[in-house]
Amino acid sequence: MKDDTHFMKQALELAARGRGFTSPNPMVGAVVVKDGKVVGTGYHHAAGEPHAEVNAIEDAGAETRDATIYVTLEPCNHVGRTPPCTKKILAAGIRKVVVAMADPNPDVKGGGNAFLREKGLVVVSGICEDEARKLNEVFVKFICTGRPFVILKCAATLDGQIATRTGDSKWVTGELAREHVHAVRHAMDAIMVGAGTVMNDDPSLTTRLGSENGRDPHRIILDSRFSISPLARLFQQASSARTYIAAGPAAGDKGILARRDALKAAGADILETPLKEGRVDLSALMGILGGAGITSLLIEGGGQVIGSALSAGIVDKVLFFYAPKILGGNDGVPICSGRGPDLMKDCLTLKDTRVERFGEDVLIEGYIRS
Repeated sequence: MKDDTHFMKQALELAARGRGFTSPNPMVGAVVVKDGKVVGTGYHHAAGEPHAEVNAIEDAGAETRDATIYVTLEPCNHVGRTPPCTKKILAAGIRKVVVAMADPNPDVKGGGNAFLREKGLVVVSGICEDEARKLNEVFVKFICTGRPFVILKCAATLDGQIATRTGDSKWVTGELAREHVHAVRHAMDAIMVGAGTVMNDDPSLTTRLGSENGRDPHRIILDSRFSISPLARLFQQASSARTYIAAGPAAGDKGILARRDALKAAGADILETPLKEGRVDLSALMGILGGAGITSLLIEGGGQVIGSALSAGIVDKVLFFYAPKILGGNDGVPICSGRGPDLMKDCLTLKDTRVERFGEDVLIEGYIRS
């Protein structure tokens, strides 16, 4: 068991190298071991490319005969964009398969492990399962519900302000915290802000990782009245990421229709979304995004969007950065807008919290307790 854990952790480290590139597929790593030594390694680089098991087996060459393969997700036993990995494992002469977690897809769960056992291989499952599930928390949520995994991020002063009374927010946190946010963006399919953020900050909503290749998330703008400018910076980016405007039906108002058409001409795609109390219905929007293949969503504000997202119950995980600054006064922009609960016992609470420092700033990360 100790050796199994050791080699599985290596496979998990390999899997993480695919972060930001494998969507809508999971991140998967594999290690081939023979006589206690690693003879082959591999991970899934990108959707449509060979799976981790194939890469590890190719790397091991002739050493696969009677070897053990450690893989972070149950080997697939169906034909998708690539052939089934179970057939590759059998052809390689591997004797034992150690799996971190079963495939969460209800249509195929357990099929790969069962097939390999039927063929006489020893299959062990559940090694480092918690770590594997956390690594692929996006894939698990999406494949089981058809809705994106939602992360809510904000940067605030110690007194809970995300901007001054004039709307200035550059910069609440330092460079190290902002670099981490760009790494998070790289791993997400889409990023969402409100129209107010676009009009006040004119953000590009791209990923900037220095010398590394970062992947830009698609941009989702909540703008029920098509109020942002077609000259906004997010329309000027040389990026393969698309910009979507989530809004309600525009029929009957010539002004709104004209603004909608101007945004479409600037390159925006329109997501017609049901309204709730005059605003985009965020729960309905999550279903629309899931149907469009968006597996993960990063919400970056502002305060109205943050408050609405929490109230709608769409948030899975929060990343709250706090800077050692006190804005003072009561006329700044708070983290959350809108009406909160009357009693403290009714507030949202987090589980599995983690605290990390980025220079002088502090990140509190956790999951919304259901």
